[in-house]
Amino acid sequence: MQRTIFHVDMDAFFVSVEELRDPSLKGKPVVVGGRPNERGVVSAASYAARKFGVHSAMPLRTAYKLCPQAIFLDGHPERYREASLKVRAVLENFSPQVEMASIDEAYLDMTGTERLHGPPLRSAHALHEKMKSDTQLNCSIGIGTSRLVAKVSSDQGKPNGICYVLAGCEQAFLAPLEVRKIPGVGKVTEKNLHDLGIRTVGDLAKLDNDFLEEKFGKWGLAMAGKSHGEDAGGYFEGGVSYSEDEDDPKSISHETTFSEDTCDPELLESTLAKLSEMVARRLRDHGLRARNVSLKLRTSDFVTITRAQTLDDSTQLDPEIAAVVQKLFRENWKAVRGRFPAIRLLGVKVADFHTSEHAEAEGQLSLLPAEESSAKPSGWENALSAADLLREKYGDGAISLARGMKGNFRERTHEALVVDPKKKKQE
Repeated sequence: MQRTIFHVDMDAFFVSVEELRDPSLKGKPVVVGGRPNERGVVSAASYAARKFGVHSAMPLRTAYKLCPQAIFLDGHPERYREASLKVRAVLENFSPQVEMASIDEAYLDMTGTERLHGPPLRSAHALHEKMKSDTQLNCSIGIGTSRLVAKVSSDQGKPNGICYVLAGCEQAFLAPLEVRKIPGVGKVTEKNLHDLGIRTVGDLAKLDNDFLEEKFGKWGLAMAGKSHGEDAGGYFEGGVSYSEDEDDPKSISHETTFSEDTCDPELLESTLAKLSEMVARRLRDHGLRARNVSLKLRTSDFVTITRAQTLDDSTQLDPEIAAVVQKLFRENWKAVRGRFPAIRLLGVKVADFHTSEHAEAEGQLSLLPAEESSAKPSGWENALSAADLLREKYGDGAISLARGMKGNFRERTHEALVVDPKKKKQE
C-alpha cells in the first residue's frame, strides 16, 4: 500500500499562542524569546516581523537592530505546553500513529485511513478546520509519500496552507528548490555544495552516489536519497515511530546562559541547585531514576567543560542530584577559575535510567553521612511529590530548595520545551 504521510506544522506557534491571550498583538511585529538587550535568540517571530528579516535562532540583539519597533516578549513555556497538548489531541483524532517531532510539529501516518477520513486532500482540509476550531491556531500541512517530502511540502504551504505532492511527483517537486530546503543541510554543507556547483535539489539528484560519498561520506549518500524524496539518513530513516513509550527520554538536561558572565560562587551554586530541581522533576514525571549525573560549564571564553559521575544507586531526588553536581562544580571550578574570568553557561544532565520499580529494589543513595541524615528517602519522595503538585498548580516558582532561590531564572523558550507525560495521559 502506498504510504500517505502528513507533516503538520503550527504557524508561528509561540507568537500565535501569545496572540490568543493578547489579541492586540495580531498584525504587529512580535518577537518571542526575551528582551532585546538580553543574551539569547529568537524563539519565534510573527510574519510581520519576518518581513524585516527577523527569524528564529537569530540573536535577540540582531533582531532589535533589524526591527526596533517589534514587541519583544519573554515567552510563557507553560502556555505553549498546554497548547501543544490540545494540538496533539486533534491529531490523534485523525490517526493512531502520531509522532511529535517537537512541541509544534508532528508527523501522521495516514496510510489506510481513506475509508474513515476520505482521500488525503479531503482529510487534510478536515484536519486543518478541526485544528482551527479546537485550538484557535493555524497550521500548515504537507502531504507526501515520505516524511521528508511531507516536511518540505508543509514549508512550501506556509502560512496556513496545504501542499500535496502526489506519488510519483516527488522529484519534480523537489528539483527546483534550493539545496538548503533539504532537512539537515545547514550553512556549512550548503556552502560546500555551492562550491561544487550544486545549488538546487535537482542538481544534487543528477550526481553519482559514489561522488557524493567520496565528498561527504555517509551524509553524501543520505543527501542523494533525500534528493529523490526518500527518507534517508538519521532522523528520516524508517517510518513514523509511535509507541506508548515514545516520551521516555534517553537523557534529561537543563541549562541556562547568564545575562552577564559571573564568577559569583553563590549565584553559580544556586543556579545549579535550580537546574537540578528542574531535571529531577522531569525524572519523576517519567517515573525514572538516573545513575549518571553530569555537569556542563562554559566559560566567558567559550571553553566548554563537562564532567560526570556514576552513582552507586539511581535517584530522582533534587537534593541528591544537586549534591553531586555541586561536588563536580567545586572540583572543576578551582581548576578553571585562575584561567578564565567568569562563567557564561551552566547545565545539568542525567542519564542511565531505571524505572522507579527497579530503583526501589536497588535501594536509595544517601549523600549525607548517616549521623547527618534525618530524613528517610521515602520522606524526601513524599515531600517532593507534594512540591510537584504545588508547582503544577501555582507555577514552577511556587516552591524551591532554599539553596536554589538565588539562582531562580525563567525557562528560555528557545530551549527544548518538554510536555509533561502525566498531563498528556490526563488529557
